[in-house]
Parts: sequence; C-alpha cells; structure tokens
Amino acid sequence: MSATQLAALARTSHPQTALRRFLALDAAVTGANALAYLAASGPLGDLLGVDPALLLVLGAFLAAYATAVALLASRPRPAAFPVRAVIEANFAWAALSLVALAVWLTPTTAGAVWTVLQALTVAGFAGVQYAALRARQGISD
Repeated sequence: MSATQLAALARTSHPQTALRRFLALDAAVTGANALAYLAASGPLGDLLGVDPALLLVLGAFLAAYATAVALLASRPRPAAFPVRAVIEANFAWAALSLVALAVWLTPTTAGAVWTVLQALTVAGFAGVQYAALRARQGISD
C-alpha cells in the first residue's frame, strides 16, 4: 500500500475513524495471510522454505488475532488499552520475525524476502495505528 493510499484512509475529521480504518485494514491483511497459511501451508511451505506445520500454527494464530483486531475495529471508539496491545503485538511480531530470520529460520530466498516484507508491513500497521491513537487522544509529538 502506498503512502497516498494510507493518507486517503487517514483523511477524516474524526481521529477515531482513522484509527478504526487502520485496525480494520490490519485485520483484513492479517486474515488474508491466515487463510493463505491455513489453505495452502504445503505449497507455501515449499515456496518459502518453512515447515508447513509451522505455517498451519501461524495461520490459526493469525486467524484468531485478525478476528480480535476486527472486533476492536468494529467499536465506535476502540478503547486505548486494547489498541495499545495491538500496536505492541504488531511491533513484537515484526521484531520476532526478523530475529527468527536471523537466528532460527532457514528459508528460501523468497521466504527471506517475504519475512522481511511482512515484518515491515506489520511494523507499518503499528506505526499508523500509534499515530492515529495519539491523534485521537489529542497528543502531539
């Protein structure tokens, strides 16, 4: 997603609307990733050089996480504490993905590229969600 598309999602006079949109986008992307891991763990495991059983476990976890984030996004004014939990979980996922790549995983080139790209995407979600939460709370940097 480009910066222009993100700016369009954030364009609103109601800061909670931007926050809800970024949470919903996170839930949609995470849910799609979960479905792919669950439905095609074998072929994706071969492509990425990752154990298909790991992809199944990750897919189940991501499906539950996406559902929780979608429920949070559906609230008219998501509470700050669970939003912060999503932000922190996203930052943790991004960091752990990179650590796993450096220390534990031995993926194919496609798998290494995918791991870095998804870590950057998830960190990006955390960043825009944090900015939207701060804007909603009226806090400036």
